Amino acid sequence: MADIIVSRRRFLQTAGLISGAALGSGLLGGLSPVYGAPANPAPALKTVRIAWHQEGICQAPISVAYKQGLFKKYGLQVETVNFTDGDTPLVALSTGKAEAGIGMALRWLKPLEQGFDVALTVGTHGGCMRLLAPKNGNISQVRDLVGKSVAVSDQASPVKNFFSIQLAKQGFNPEKDVNWVVYPEQLAGEALKKGEVQAIAATDPQAWLTRERDNLREVATNLSGEYHNRTCCVLALSGALVRNDPQTAKAITLAVIEAQQWAVDHPDETAQIFAPYLPTTVTPAQVKAILAEHTHGHHTSGAMLRSELEAYVNELKTIHVIRPETDTQKFIAKTVPDILNT
Repeated sequence: MADIIVSRRRFLQTAGLISGAALGSGLLGGLSPVYGAPANPAPALKTVRIAWHQEGICQAPISVAYKQGLFKKYGLQVETVNFTDGDTPLVALSTGKAEAGIGMALRWLKPLEQGFDVALTVGTHGGCMRLLAPKNGNISQVRDLVGKSVAVSDQASPVKNFFSIQLAKQGFNPEKDVNWVVYPEQLAGEALKKGEVQAIAATDPQAWLTRERDNLREVATNLSGEYHNRTCCVLALSGALVRNDPQTAKAITLAVIEAQQWAVDHPDETAQIFAPYLPTTVTPAQVKAILAEHTHGHHTSGAMLRSELEAYVNELKTIHVIRPETDTQKFIAKTVPDILNT
C-alpha cells in the first residue's frame, strides 16, 4: 500500500484488503461459504498490552476500539497498562512490559534519539495543545510571551517544546526570554488568576476546560498556521514486536487507525464511550466538543509520517532538545517503519 493520509473511503478499502489477507493467512477465522459457520476453528486471539493514560482525551479512540471490538476484528486480545505521565509508555515498550502506546511526538522524539527501542507507526491526530491567556491582557500572539511567566506541566512538556519552537522561529531565546513555571494543569488556571503567571501552555482536556471555565483567549494551538495538517500524537510499538512479529504490529496499527476514523464518524457515540474515563465533572457533550477541535481524521503513516516527524526533529534542534549532529533522515527512517507495507 502507498504511504497515506487515510481518508475514510481509502481506509475502508485498505482495511478490507488487509482483513481479507488476514482471513486467508489465519489471523482471523474463515467462514464456510455455505452455512456461514467457521470452516476451521478460529485461532486464539493474540494478546497484546497497550500502555495508555485513560484520562488523556487524545486516546479516546482506544476506548472506542475496545467497545466496538476493533482489536478483536484484527485478531487481538488487548490488556491495558495504565500510566499517569508521558514517559512511562516508552519505558514499558522498550522493556517488554507493553507492546503499544499512544503519546505526543514532541515528548517522545528525544528519548527515541537516545536509543529507546520503539517504533512509531502512525500519527493519530493533531490539535490538543493550547496557549491560553486572559482576554483583557496583553498576550495576543506567541511573541507576546517574551518577558512573561507561563505555566507548563513540566520542563520537558511537549506544549512547552511546541511554543518554544514558535518563539525560536521568530528570533527569540525561549529559555532566556520566557519564564516557564511548573504547575499541575488542574491548578494553572488559579495561578493565572493570582497573577503568578500571565499565560498557560497546556494539553486537553484540561486546556479546553480551563479555556471555557475561565473565558480565556486562545492565543494559538498546534493547528495554527503551517501546523494545521500535522500530527502531534503518535502510535508507538515495541521495536522487538515490529522486528519479530510484523503482522501483529500491523494489526495493532490498523485497529488504531480504524478507531480514529470511527471516532470522527461517530462523535456522539465516541463521547459517550470515553466520558466515563474522565472525572465525573466532564460531560459527554464536553468530550464531543473537545474532540471536534482535534484532527482525528488525520492519521498518517510511512513517508508522510516521516516527513511530519522530520520537521519536528529539525525544529527541536533549534531549541537544543535534539542534538545538532543527529542525522534527521536516518533517525526518522529508523524510527518510522513501513509497517503497513509488511
